[in-house]
This record gives sequence, C-alpha cells and structure tokens, in this order.
Amino acid sequence: MEHIPQVFWLIPIASVCALGMAWYFFRSMIKAEEGTPRMIEIAEYVRRGAMAYLKQQYKIVLIVFVVLAIIFAIMAYGFNAQNEWVPFAFLTGGFFSGLAGFFGMKTATYASARTANAARNGLNDGLKIAFRSGAVMGLVVVGLGLLDIAIWFIVLTWFYADKMTPSEMLITITTTMLTFGMGASTQALFARVGGGIYTKAADVGADLVGKVEANIPEDDPRNPATIADNVGDNVGDVAGMGADLYESYCGSILSTAALGATAFAASAGDMQLRAVIAPMLIAAVGVFLSLFGIFLVRTKEGATMKDLLRALGLGTNTAAVLIAAASFLILYLLGLENWLGVSFSVIAGLAAGVVIGQATEYYTSQSYTPTKAISEASQTGSATVIIKGIGTGMISTCIPVLAISIAIMLSYLCANGFDMSMSALSIQHGLYGIGIAAVGMLSTLGITLATDAYGPIADNAGGNAEMSELGAEVRQRTDALDALGNTTAATGKGFAIGSAALTALALLASYIEEIKIAMARVGTQMTNVAGETIDATKATIPDFMNFFQVNLMNPKVLVGAFIGAMAAFLFCGLTMGAVGRAAGKMVAEVRRQFREIKGILEGTGTPDYGRCVEISTQSAQHEMIIPSLLAIIIPVIVGLLLGVAGVLGLLVGGLAAGFTLAVFMSNAGGAWDNAKKFVEEGNHGGKGSDAHKATIVGDTVGDPFKDTSGPSLNILIKLMSMVSIVMAGLTVACL
Repeated sequence: MEHIPQVFWLIPIASVCALGMAWYFFRSMIKAEEGTPRMIEIAEYVRRGAMAYLKQQYKIVLIVFVVLAIIFAIMAYGFNAQNEWVPFAFLTGGFFSGLAGFFGMKTATYASARTANAARNGLNDGLKIAFRSGAVMGLVVVGLGLLDIAIWFIVLTWFYADKMTPSEMLITITTTMLTFGMGASTQALFARVGGGIYTKAADVGADLVGKVEANIPEDDPRNPATIADNVGDNVGDVAGMGADLYESYCGSILSTAALGATAFAASAGDMQLRAVIAPMLIAAVGVFLSLFGIFLVRTKEGATMKDLLRALGLGTNTAAVLIAAASFLILYLLGLENWLGVSFSVIAGLAAGVVIGQATEYYTSQSYTPTKAISEASQTGSATVIIKGIGTGMISTCIPVLAISIAIMLSYLCANGFDMSMSALSIQHGLYGIGIAAVGMLSTLGITLATDAYGPIADNAGGNAEMSELGAEVRQRTDALDALGNTTAATGKGFAIGSAALTALALLASYIEEIKIAMARVGTQMTNVAGETIDATKATIPDFMNFFQVNLMNPKVLVGAFIGAMAAFLFCGLTMGAVGRAAGKMVAEVRRQFREIKGILEGTGTPDYGRCVEISTQSAQHEMIIPSLLAIIIPVIVGLLLGVAGVLGLLVGGLAAGFTLAVFMSNAGGAWDNAKKFVEEGNHGGKGSDAHKATIVGDTVGDPFKDTSGPSLNILIKLMSMVSIVMAGLTVACL
C-alpha cells in the first residue's frame, strides 16, 4: 500500500491493543466471585431483562437501517446523487456503534453483583471492579472506532489509488468515510432515546410508588419495578452512552480528516496526507495514555466523596496532561504545517473538556454548594426543590458555553496563525483547528468513558446489595460508589455534549465540502466572489457563502435557524412526554401489584418483576420511533424547501439551542439526584422525612432531564449534520 505511510499502522495497532485490554479487563472481572445465591439470582434477572430489551431494540433499528440503506443505494446507483460507497459505510457505522453498546452492556450486567460482592471486602475492591468494568466500555468504543476508520481508509485508498490524483483521492476518501458517521449517529439516537425512556419509566414508577407512597427503601425487593429500574440503568446509561460516544469519537476524527484534506489540498508534498492522518494518530496515542490512566485509579477504605473524585480525577487528568504533551510531539514528528499552532488547538479542546467536566462536577456533586442548596430547599417542599433545581441548571450553562466559545476562538486562531483576514485559506486552516480541538477533547475517551460507564455499574451494585440484604456496612460502601457514579455520569454527559458542539461545528464545514462534491457530480457550475464561472470543486468557502447567499439577511438562513432551535425543544418535548406516558403505565402496574398480590409489602409475597420489565420494554420500543425519525426527516425537508442556505441555518440554530438546552437539562437532573442522595446521608431529616420525599419528587422530575432528553440532544445535533451531509446530493439536485 504505497499511498499509506508507515506511521498510519499505529492506528490499527492501537485499536487491537484497546480491544485486547478490554478483553483482559472483562476476563478479570468474570473471574471475581459473584456472591451469594440471592445475588446471582438478582443479577440474572437484570441480565436477562437487558438482553431481551436490546434484542428487541435491534430488530426495530435493523428495519430502519435496511430501509435507509435501500434509499441511499437508489440515490447512489439510480440517480448518481451520492458516492457508491455510502450505503455500505452507513451500515458499518451503525453495526459498530451497536456492537460497542452491546459489549459494554454485557460487561455491566456481569459486573454489578461482582462489585457488590467485592464491596463486602472493602471500598477499594468495589471501586476497582466497577471502574475496570466501565473501562471495558471505553476501550471497546475507541477500539472499534479506530478499527472502523482504519479499515475504511485502507479499502478506499486501495480502490481509488489509480483512479484520481492523490489530492482528489484524499478529499473523496475522507468525505465518503464521513457518511458512516450517519449510521453511527442513527443507531446511537435509537439507543439513547429508547434506553432513556426504558430506564426512566422504571425509575419514576419505582420511586413514586415505592419510596413516596409505600415508604420502602430504594431497590427494595418488595418493589415490583426494581428489576426494571436496574435493567434500565444498563440499557440507557451503558448501551446508550457507548453508542453515543462512539459516534462522537468517530465523527470528530472523520470531520477533521475531511477538513485537513481540503485545507492542505494545495500544499506541497504529502502535507495533505499528514493533515488527514494527524487526528487519527492523536486518537491512537490517546488509547495508550488512557490505559495508563486506568491503572492509576485506586482509593483507600473510608474514603470520602472528595477522595473518590480525586482518585478518578488522578487517572483522567494524568491522561489529559500526557496527551497534551504527546500532541506536540506527534504533530512535530509529522512535520505538519504550523504544527505548533495546531498543537495549541488540541490543548484548547482538551482544556475545554476539563473545564466542562469540573463545572459539571461543581453543579451536580453534593460536595459543593449548588446541590446542597437544592437539598436545603427541600425543607419547604417539592415545589421549591424543583424551582431551585431548574435555576441551578440554567446558571450551570454559563461556564460550558463560555468554555466552548473560548475553545472555538483559540483553536481557530492558533491553527491559522492568528490570521483574521477571513481569506479562504485562513478560514480552512482555522476550521481544521476547531476539528482537531474536538479530537483533543475526545482523545482520552478510553478513560473518560470508563468513569461514565462506571456509574450504572455502581448503581446496580447498590441495588443488588439492598435486594440481597448484605448489611448496612456493604450498603454504605455501595452508596458511596453510587453517589460517585451519579457525579461521574453527569460529568460524562457534560463532556459528551461539549464534544458534540465542537464536532458539529467541524461537520458544518464538512457539509460545505460535500455540497461542492455533489455539485461537481451533477455538473453544476457556480460563480465565485469576483463573478467568474468556476468549477464547484475549485470554489473557496467565501465563494460558496456568496453563491448561496448564506448571510443573516437571507430569510432562508433565519428560518432555518429558527427551525433548528425549535427542533431541539420539540425533540425534548416528545421524549419527556414519552417518559411521562411510560412512567404512568409503570405507576399503575406497581400500584396494582401492591393492591392485588397479597403479602408483597410484608415480604411474604413475590412481585411480578417480569411484567414491569415488559411494560418498560414495550413503551420504549413504541415511543422511541417518532423522536428518532424526527432528526432524519427535518434536515431532508429543510434541504428540499430552503436549499443549502436553509440547511446551514438549521444546523447553526440546532447547535446553539441544542447545546445550551442539553447542558441545562443534564446538570439540573444530576443536581436533583445528588440533592436526594445528600438528604439520604442523614441531612435535613434523612431517609423517610418530608425533606426526603420532596427531593425524591425533584429527582423524579430530573430523571428524564438527565437520562433521556438532555444526553439525547447531543446526538440530535450531530445526526442532523450527518443527514445533511449524506443528503447533500439530493439538496443539490433540487437547486
């Protein structure tokens, strides 16, 4: 493969290492004892329910994928409106995204009882099993992502090597590879929305009837919705999050590679190739540094929440600092043009990720003032808890928005040498900097996703300990791990949303490149800024913006922006409504069982766990379809009616509103959840008090905020961009 440099092979090597270490951590976890017969029985209930749900979900997603693949094949082979590889790239993206979620969830369902059992020996033992099981999710995502990218790069290079010039080949390869991101995004949205509806229907039903009405503890075996609640943690927060961050990871690398192919197309020698593989190499080195960080995570017995956060912070922050240093070395050895400036763009992305993570921790952890203030509000009732939580969530958007805004400006200016002339070359190099900032933010995903996937494992371990009646000391340890998991999950969501903002911005620029290629494919000419007729592939970004009148005075752009902002709110409304309806069915079922099955509350009767699992499964499958298809349909309709200018407005409006709304919802939900945990630790009257019941209501309102609507929004933002890119040929055909 003469067109592929030797250094490229580090990418598949890193992929194999990540998958190999994931297998090692999985085998180590499986060798640990699962505990008492009762613990094994409960874990088996959860495992069966999770796999049954995922099997059903994949059947529905498969139908959607087959239909879309047929449409793409007709567009590619029937109307020549698309690259002929698009249907296959779309299918592989969805397949690998689903596979990442499946492996992560399988690990989580085996790890929860083992974590609870390890907590019988000590806090550090429980932390180690839960965290390294979470690391399986992180390593599988980065391993499969890099494997998919490496395979497609090799195949397309081999196919196009003798058919076009090296410069044209790299532009074609990178824009073609972008389309597998749509498959990953589509699968991720179904996984996130479906899983989110499932878990929150069960959680709300279990809390409202069990804890508030029947006054029994969380995860009490007498509660019929408890198993469904534990299943939901896995299908929503593990399988859903894995698929979500898989497409973020791949999207950031592929969009940056596509921007590099364009920005450095006129550069001498093989500079263009170096710019294309630079984000892939940074991600590959990030795999090795994430592994180093994973082995640093440990704690001592009797650790406080701040000690536990510090233990995880040591691993993630060490990996972040090392990848920052490694980026300078990678880009220097590659000999990339303005390597120093581009390295600082990577730092800008990494720094933004750290700031967003710290801000999320501050606003959602019960160790800090905002969440303590929400728990204090519980002394005057549930209404003040809700008001305080919404206010806290709104205020919490400031730091992430400012962090992302500063990262965008710094990464743009560092990459183009602080050139504010807005020339074609300046804009292209600046956009490449924004893309590589997104790669920097996600380069340590192996460990940052491990801290996120750890959360539901710890939560399930607590549930298993409660249902197996392991004793107060073990439950205290699992509660500490669970509370830490709530904060790390909130931090992970903030991180995912922040990376989505940078990735979506890079995808905006990639959309322009795809439109240019689509215009060349159908032979459409365009005029440049000087009024001369030119070939579309030779048009610069200023030419493009001028030709399509992409400016704020164009009503098409403004209408598109309004529709994009509306789409974010419409999507949230639909998913919140879905959770409400599904939770209503669950509440009715739990009340029915308490009423009709004799002896449940006395502990002599056995609840019908299976019926609650069935209700959650059916509700999630039914309710996830309309919100998920919305993200695919809206960009297509806007492209047909308002053209390129309308689509760019749509993507900008969706990005601005969606990012801010997602941060607000995720942080408000996380803060409500940990305010409840703070009261349960014995503050303001402790468990069973009026303050506790008020925080349970707040937590229940926050459940769909933080686990359904909020985290799904970042996929909506990227999926609309991906759909626009894939449908560029159709948009151009309708000009």
